[in-house]
Amino acid sequence: MSKKQSIPYVETKIDRGVAVIEFFHPSHNALPGDILAKLSEQILKAGRMEEVMVILLKSGGDRTFCAGASFDELIAIEDGVNGKKFFMGFANVINAIRKCGKLVIGRVQGKAVGGGVGVLSACDHCFATRYASIRLSELAVGIGPFVIGPAVSRKTGLSAFSEMSLTPNEWQSAEYAAQKGLFNAVFNSTEQMDEAIDKFLDEMRGYNPAALNQLKSIFWKDAENWDSLLEERATISGQLVLSDFSKKTIAAFKEAARKKKQ
Repeated sequence: MSKKQSIPYVETKIDRGVAVIEFFHPSHNALPGDILAKLSEQILKAGRMEEVMVILLKSGGDRTFCAGASFDELIAIEDGVNGKKFFMGFANVINAIRKCGKLVIGRVQGKAVGGGVGVLSACDHCFATRYASIRLSELAVGIGPFVIGPAVSRKTGLSAFSEMSLTPNEWQSAEYAAQKGLFNAVFNSTEQMDEAIDKFLDEMRGYNPAALNQLKSIFWKDAENWDSLLEERATISGQLVLSDFSKKTIAAFKEAARKKKQ
C-alpha cells in the first residue's frame, strides 16, 4: 500500500488561489479526533492566507467520502467530559468552515454517513457523483445528529432533516440530497465531477475576492450563535454515548463490520 492508502492524513496544497484540503482514513475516511482537529486547523489556516480565494474540501480514495465518527473512539469514551470533547471535534470543523472567511467547496465522490453528512452540509457549494448517497445513522447507535443538525437543517430545512434523522438505517440517494439542497450538482462519474469542479474554480479565480468574502458572510447570516449552540449539542451527544444502549449498539456495529471484513 502507498502512504495515501494506509496512513491517515490531512493535507493542504495551494493551487493558483485555491487551497485544496484533503483528508483520508483507511477506515472509509472515518473521522477520529486527531483528523478532526487537523481539519479544523487547516481550514482556519487557509482562511487566513491572503493568496487563498476559495477552499476545496475533499477526501482521499475513490469510494466513500466520509464514514463519520470513529467507532473505536466512541466505544472508548468513559465520561461526559471526554464525550463532549470528541463531539466538539465535529463542531469545530463545522465552525471552522463557517468562520474561515473563504468559500468552501465540497467534493463528494461517494457515500457519506453521520458526521460526514455534517461536513458536506457545512460547505458553501457542493459537487457530488451519483454514488454519493447519504445517511444520518446516529439514532441507530443510541445518540442523534445533534451537533451536525444545524448544518444539515440549514440546507435541507427541518422536514428533510427530521425525515433523515428518524430513518437512520435508510440510505438517501444523491438525487435526494440534491433536491434537498445538500448538493448543487450531481454527475455520473468522478471524472465528470472533477471536470466541472475545475471549470467552477477557474471561474472563481476571476472574481473579486472581496465580493466572495462578503457573500460568505451573507450565506452564514443568523449562524453567529453556533459556537455556543454546537457546544451545547456536543454535551448532549457526549452524555448519550455513555448509555448502555449506545455502548452495546456501537460494539455490535463494530463487531458486524469486523466479521464483514473476514
